[in-house]
Amino acid sequence: MKKLDRKSQELEAKFPVKVVQFGEGNFLRAFVDYVIDKLNEEADFQAGVAVVQPLENGLVNLLNDQDGLYTLFMKGVQKGEEIQEKRLISCIQQGIDPYAGFGAYLDLAEEEELQFVISNTTEAGIAFEEKDTPDMQPPSSFPGKLTVLLHRRFKHFKGDPAKGLTIIPCELINNNADALKEIILKYVELWELGSEFKDWIEQHNSFHNTLVDRIVPGYPKDQLGEFQGQLSYEDKLMVSAETFLLWVIEGKEELTAKIPLDKAGLDIKIVDSIQPYRTRKVRILNGAHTAMVPFSLLYGNETVKETIDDGFTGGFVKDVVFDEIIPTLDMDETELRDFAEQVMDRFRNPFIKHRLASIALNSVSKFKVRVLPSLTEYYRRKGELPVNLVYAMACLIRFYKGEWKGAGLPVQDSNDIVKAFEEAWELPGYGETVNSILGNTYFWDEDLTKTAPGLEDAVAAALENIEEHGVEKGLEKYRETAV
Repeated sequence: MKKLDRKSQELEAKFPVKVVQFGEGNFLRAFVDYVIDKLNEEADFQAGVAVVQPLENGLVNLLNDQDGLYTLFMKGVQKGEEIQEKRLISCIQQGIDPYAGFGAYLDLAEEEELQFVISNTTEAGIAFEEKDTPDMQPPSSFPGKLTVLLHRRFKHFKGDPAKGLTIIPCELINNNADALKEIILKYVELWELGSEFKDWIEQHNSFHNTLVDRIVPGYPKDQLGEFQGQLSYEDKLMVSAETFLLWVIEGKEELTAKIPLDKAGLDIKIVDSIQPYRTRKVRILNGAHTAMVPFSLLYGNETVKETIDDGFTGGFVKDVVFDEIIPTLDMDETELRDFAEQVMDRFRNPFIKHRLASIALNSVSKFKVRVLPSLTEYYRRKGELPVNLVYAMACLIRFYKGEWKGAGLPVQDSNDIVKAFEEAWELPGYGETVNSILGNTYFWDEDLTKTAPGLEDAVAAALENIEEHGVEKGLEKYRETAV
């Protein structure tokens, strides 16, 4: 099988470096580089990407061996139909390891046509490292590396306002660009890089908060033969992803003028604030995940797809989302319902085996952030408790008992949380157990026995029905008493 490179693929033309990308992992290659590749093809964007390896051990050598090329396989379900696509991504022009070639890294700052910095260095990547210094080659932190690069550009172009950069981080933390900018300015002060450089950062570089959403399983090692069989070349960096893609970026018309994201033919939004979209994702997508896990595991399912495909468990999840979560959100209802339908398609994607046990990690803290706000907001707006979300909470408490029908449950949480549940289950009666859990302010940052009148009794009743009748019959019995 022939080697994958530009010559074998007859890709002689190369693009100028317009994008410096921190991170060579699966997500960026299946998300950002895919978008840029489409813009090059469909909007004549002519943007080359230089990939910077943020950690000492990485993949840029493999990337360079293939001339920056790799295959993206996309599989998913859209409106009930299975979709499969593959695309050779060719926008990456070079990979740079700043640990092995710091000079080549600094040379990126002098690229005439450089306009953008994009990153995904994991949630831990946007962090201040006090031990970093400006003479390190390179600094250990991502913000430290970026500060050095920006300072080199500032000096090389003598503070030219037109040479400022558009910085678009994709790390999964809230207000990611604001956090990154704050750390960069902290380094500017700590390293005494001067007020003129600080002013150039603040006035001539733009930082854009983002929300990214795409499931990227990555290198398909379990299906390698199937994927490789579709190619005429050997690809050591192929990556698989779902077809769904959402990129929400805070920005104004100036950003659209710089990069024609609207011409990619994808769900990319330039908005004044990402917060409504973040709330939508957390409450609907993540909230449905978290609500279904204990409930569906107790029922006997193993994966998200099994949950959605089953008439009983799938119906429950849809009732949670469409009847109890969406009414608590302030965005356009049609848009919310369309997004929720996309989520259901993603859940039933036959190409992604998403195990419930793998989502069960830290379910209490996830429930607090992702599900509890919907439950309490529903009560605030409707004056009554949401039956299915209350039942999901009862399933959570039953799940943390650690066993069901003689078998162990995949409870994964900190020792203090697990111990608190053990102690609660030793109390006499469901009411006492529920009172102990709902009143635990360490879990919820509030005393839930006082948040919504009747919640404690409702959860206790649901828990009793689960214990005595099982998940399916228990829900039927509980709904009869809750109505």
